Amino acid sequence: MQIKDDQLKKFILESGLVGKSDISSAEKKAADTSQPLGDVLVSDGKISELDLRRMQAYVLGIPFVSLSGEKIDFEILSMIPEPIARKNNIIAYKKDKDGLEVAMLDFDDLPTIDFIKKKVGLKILPRLTDAASIKEALAQYKKSLQAEFDDIIQKESATLKTVADNSGSGPESEKELKDLAEDLPVVKIVDTLISHAILQNASDIHIEPEEDSLIVRYRIDGILHDAMVLPKDTAPGITARIKVLANLKLDEKRLPQDGRFKITTDADQVSFRVSTLPTYFGEKTVMRVLKENSHGYTLEGLGFHGESLERIHEAMKSKTGMILAAGPTGSGKTTTLYTMLDILNTPDVNISTVEDPIEYQMTRINQTQVKPEIGLTFANGLRTLLRQDPDIVMVGEIRDKETLDLGINASLTGHLVLSTIHTNSAAGAIPRMIDMGAEAFLIVSTIKTIIAQRLVRKLTNTKEKYFMTPAELKALGNIVDLDRMLKILKDEKIIGEKDTWDKVPFYRGKKSEESPDGYSGRVGIHEVLKMSTALKELILKGSAQDELEKQAKAEGMMTMIEDGIFQAVQGITTTEEVLRVVSE
Repeated sequence: MQIKDDQLKKFILESGLVGKSDISSAEKKAADTSQPLGDVLVSDGKISELDLRRMQAYVLGIPFVSLSGEKIDFEILSMIPEPIARKNNIIAYKKDKDGLEVAMLDFDDLPTIDFIKKKVGLKILPRLTDAASIKEALAQYKKSLQAEFDDIIQKESATLKTVADNSGSGPESEKELKDLAEDLPVVKIVDTLISHAILQNASDIHIEPEEDSLIVRYRIDGILHDAMVLPKDTAPGITARIKVLANLKLDEKRLPQDGRFKITTDADQVSFRVSTLPTYFGEKTVMRVLKENSHGYTLEGLGFHGESLERIHEAMKSKTGMILAAGPTGSGKTTTLYTMLDILNTPDVNISTVEDPIEYQMTRINQTQVKPEIGLTFANGLRTLLRQDPDIVMVGEIRDKETLDLGINASLTGHLVLSTIHTNSAAGAIPRMIDMGAEAFLIVSTIKTIIAQRLVRKLTNTKEKYFMTPAELKALGNIVDLDRMLKILKDEKIIGEKDTWDKVPFYRGKKSEESPDGYSGRVGIHEVLKMSTALKELILKGSAQDELEKQAKAEGMMTMIEDGIFQAVQGITTTEEVLRVVSE
């Protein structure tokens, strides 16, 4: 019961979700790449995967279900064994007198349906769903084991304590440390720490020695949480095990070390960037968790919308110039650039990158890792890339004048250059580049768009609505122009034309079993500065950052804090979360 592209095209045009010109270009691309029309529209960001699956379900006359945020009874979930569910993308989620309802991606997978029917002895009622729902539901197989993880940690750490006690003064030589790193209890503990972190979508694992204990903390949605406290005697073995995985020197405890390793889970390939640092009570280890799968992100999914989204798509159509992502470390700049590269990554262009580190591996893109110790810096890497006939170049970060000059020259000589820069706002990137030594006339000739961003935590579905008191509105008015903000909300049709602030809803988090603080996941808040004639004149006159921002706002730029309030009114996040992040 396959859907033909013509059927899908007719329905999409009738729905008005995508224009005729976009459909035509997607059809051409689909023919060139032998991909289904729907997949091309999703990869180009014209529709979301959720919209595509809903349309397919409608055309086929099949019910569509989204399992996002749904907690499935483990007794029902486990009616389909995890390996079968994972291999065939099928989830049992509801059982009643009529049969077992299963959500799946491939409605034509009749052999799997027959197999499950024989296994459970019930009538199977297939439903269409999306990949995000399947992935979230698959994670629930492991979530049921979370309680057991803590038992494993305690049991294995007790065994390890005996090992350490029996060794007298503790392991010192490289051989002793290597033996300890390969000890079964140590291996189990480190594997469990890593599994736990992946399961909870942690971005970092901190292993911190104290005077009489070892504290493990996970950074989840940008916030550090205590995960567990282990006996102090577990520290040498855990550190040694991580050093073995990251190929670091086991007996070097006086100097910091950096390394990397990779594991393959059922769902993803995950890389870990490891950093060790000597502290008073021993070596502290931090592991950055990097899931090597950027495909599937969309600009809309990252939080871009309206005029900001249109500006980015317009900038990406350019053949030359620079697009910059600005913000502090951990604000999602690299993910934004990778998402843009994913959209730009077509068979007719050559894309090359120079990065430190390579956070996501992407097909058909030539990615180079910076190695300063052997002279392969951003500047040297970029200089070499330009001899490789690229159309599009991504530089992981502009850190110095040499890299900036090369990036500007590359954009002037027929390349589209994407990069990141550490500034707090979009307008702040201009004086930063001038401070680095770039000429103002070159900046205005090359910069197309500057995106500044932060990440805020998203509210779960258990949020509750409220309205601000006059005192709260007055406090908010000290931070953001309420009249301008009200106009933005009306222009974007978020509120009615006659609504005033006392009618504008806000939301707050509500504790639940799944989320103790009412938040889950993160989304970006952005400001997108488009280089205009007026801005170019101000830059050439040497105007201050405040003047540049004032002009950008007059030309329709929504600032980060305004975008945050905009998303708070929609119930995506809270004003408290926006102010916490923007004021950091």
